[in-house]
Amino acid sequence: MPTPRLRASALLAFLTTAALPAQRPTLSNAVRNFVSVDAPVVALTNARVLDGTGAAPQTAQTILLRDGNIAGIGPSASTPVPAGATVIDLTGKTVLPGLVMLHEHLYYPSGGGTYANLSESFARLYLAGGVTSMRTGGNVNGYGELAMRDAIANGEKAGPWVDATAPYLQMRGLSIGQMHNIAGPDDARRMVNFWADAGATSFKAYMHISREALAAAIDEVHKRGLKITGHLCSVTLAEAAALGIDNIEHAFFAATDFVADKRPDQCPGQTPGQLALAEVTPSDPRFTALVRTLIDRRVALTSTLPVFETFAPGRPLPPGLDVLTPQLRELYEARHAATQRNTRSHHSTLYPRAAALELAFSRAGGLLVAGTDPTGGGGVIAGFSNQRAIELLVEAGFTVPEAVRVATLNGAIYLERDDRVGSIAVGKQADLMIVDGDPSTTISDIRRVSLVFKAGVGYDPAKLIASVAGRVGLF
Repeated sequence: MPTPRLRASALLAFLTTAALPAQRPTLSNAVRNFVSVDAPVVALTNARVLDGTGAAPQTAQTILLRDGNIAGIGPSASTPVPAGATVIDLTGKTVLPGLVMLHEHLYYPSGGGTYANLSESFARLYLAGGVTSMRTGGNVNGYGELAMRDAIANGEKAGPWVDATAPYLQMRGLSIGQMHNIAGPDDARRMVNFWADAGATSFKAYMHISREALAAAIDEVHKRGLKITGHLCSVTLAEAAALGIDNIEHAFFAATDFVADKRPDQCPGQTPGQLALAEVTPSDPRFTALVRTLIDRRVALTSTLPVFETFAPGRPLPPGLDVLTPQLRELYEARHAATQRNTRSHHSTLYPRAAALELAFSRAGGLLVAGTDPTGGGGVIAGFSNQRAIELLVEAGFTVPEAVRVATLNGAIYLERDDRVGSIAVGKQADLMIVDGDPSTTISDIRRVSLVFKAGVGYDPAKLIASVAGRVGLF
């Protein structure tokens, strides 16, 4: 570890050299309405730091930001604050990396099997919740989603950096009118190239795709230097890994590998897969063999505990419902009440078992990343659910530093952006979330986000939430 003298010397050198600035577009007046801190040099003093690497928290730290980057970190007692810096005293507060979430949506179920485009409100809520980078886990808005990604990047809209996924690669089997059904492998290739040309940077296969079509999609996506994930059913996780898929959504919740009479290229339905999974333990040889296959093939798994929590009886109302329109809130609360009455639901057993399998995968050395999936029957609210995801990982047995890493650095590693985001380190982009309290001892403090930095610009979560409160569902 460097001495304070060496640390100070290195810091001063960084501050006085032309370090590469973070990507900081000119912000529109509409975005500036949500900004509370914007200065060339900012000193965050007396902070507790959870750095995203899985390390234990450090106390009484100073973090220096310059031109959107992290310029220095060290004990407040020995880290000099440059003259003219904007100083923010964080006594009693904790700094974490901005969240990097990999199964998010810019749409939400609005009833009648329809998904409403909520790009504007959800983008603000994600940022308010501490999410500074996200991948959309499927797209029913077509070009609209790409346009929102670009508007955020250009400083016209408030929101996280977005890895925009193309519309779903799905074959006939589900009656979702907002999805296109591809005919087979050739169609899969055409769709990949069409949306890659349009600017999509990620792809997702869905439940009823065949192995042949999935193989064609994977091949075409990789030719474009991009990645593909999947919420699978007709194809097992082991089969998808052998075909070269990069990521599996919902970790093991959607796996059909353990269905005894599973037929090739046929989805047995979600319930049979979940009933079979609920009987699998972390020590089951079938499970340990699957984990080894996934790790050997370098397949990441996305944990989406918040959406599956909403299906399990005995779970609390999810956070953030107040921002919905009254109609959407009433619709979800009625569904939640019905879920509580369903005492025979297999989700009571499935939820804790599948969460335990995620922990086992991670402990075995697998790359587990985090997301929330604001679909299902509602209740998973952008931003609020991302904080809840970390709470649920801790409930599942992860330590707080481990859970924070899953929701930050692991996601950045998958996106191949860990040189810039995902952890708090000198030279990285100043993407940070500041919470009141100490989530390392009281994990619910993760909900108390008071300031979010994206590329060194500090956003006020209260203003972002207030701008959409009671109207989420309209825009």
